[in-house]
Amino acid sequence: MPHRLATADRVVGTKQTMKAIQAGRADVVYLARDADEHVTGPVRRECLANGITVVDVDTMAELGRACSIEVGAAVACIMKSTEN
Repeated sequence: MPHRLATADRVVGTKQTMKAIQAGRADVVYLARDADEHVTGPVRRECLANGITVVDVDTMAELGRACSIEVGAAVACIMKSTEN
């Protein structure tokens, strides 16, 4: 699990990740394998359509810990750098 999630500019959650993808701001998207497919499926499809890298994480708990939150997370993403 990349430790990058703890300190990177990121969003956690399906809705926020979808907004980031659609706005062209998502760099890498992380999906928990144990999350419901109806939650992660649309995000995965949007990533494929937009050429965004998807990284599968074993559990929601593991993804939540990587994001430095106390609950599990089904979806998270690292945002593209705004530096030029």
